[in-house]
Amino acid sequence: MSHFTTIKTQIKDLEALRKACHELNLELLPKAQARGYYENQIPGDYVIKLIGPSDIALNQQANGSYGLTADLWQGHVEKEVGKNGSSLFSEEWRELRSLSHDN
Repeated sequence: MSHFTTIKTQIKDLEALRKACHELNLELLPKAQARGYYENQIPGDYVIKLIGPSDIALNQQANGSYGLTADLWQGHVEKEVGKNGSSLFSEEWRELRSLSHDN
């Protein structure tokens, strides 16, 4: 059973995301597999490697921005990046680093 959810988000600046990940001591890996529930995985153009059992996949959309997909089951992702990705998509990062996030 898959628990992957696509999060309504547009990442427009990968360098800003890379800096946000660095601030949180997280890796942003190119062309990797994002882990999810049990042994489920999904491919990502980029993957934010989390400490817990799940990761966040970023895949380029038709408009050139990147969307996020993650297994949100049991709150593992939220524990590391905050509710709705608030640690990655704080107001400061959105304004200063051209990140766009819709709650």
